[in-house]
Amino acid sequence: MSARKTNDSGIVVIGLGRFGCHLAGSLLQLDHQVLAVDRNPERVQRWSEQLDRVMQADSTEEGALRQLGVADFKRVVVAIGGSVEASVLTVLALTELGIPQIWARATSEKHAKILASVGAHHVIFPEAETGERVAHLIVSKMLDFIEFGDDFAIAKVRVPAAMVGRPLRELAPTERYGVMVVGAKLPGERFRYAGPDTVLERESVLIVEGSIGQVQRFAGLG
Repeated sequence: MSARKTNDSGIVVIGLGRFGCHLAGSLLQLDHQVLAVDRNPERVQRWSEQLDRVMQADSTEEGALRQLGVADFKRVVVAIGGSVEASVLTVLALTELGIPQIWARATSEKHAKILASVGAHHVIFPEAETGERVAHLIVSKMLDFIEFGDDFAIAKVRVPAAMVGRPLRELAPTERYGVMVVGAKLPGERFRYAGPDTVLERESVLIVEGSIGQVQRFAGLG
């Protein structure tokens, strides 16, 4: 039996409430294809002209998701906020489809625990996280991300293999990659300010700052 062909660049967003639409729009701005799904025909009609592909379906039904081709996608975001039951059942259906990365919106800590227990790989709280921020996290290798005005960002990333075992003064990340390493967390230690003599170990986590594009490219080195 041949391996399933996955859509690595496309992302499915299930649930077209305020957060789901904001997230889908942010992903489109980052040049990613988006398949948006909602069970409400009025929402589907409303957003069909603004988003790439908008489909009406019951996302709690594994068969319906499979028919839409959701099983071919690597990343799916469950942005449903109005029904805990629907969000949990949708995550279950996605788990049955074998989706590698399931992001799910939670409305409470209890909801978050349930989502994680049934298969969500990443749980997000829209009240504390904007659609733009979540979009950047979904499409990059960044562990965390804060965007400021004027194209400036601070991110938490894993140390690139090429930087392991050498002091920062030899690596010159600002000149080479355009980012400044401001903090580092070595395995088993707390975060600390990074200086020229900081030697990075495998599995270290860095705090870097720079333009959004520079930070994303640096995160992609890991």
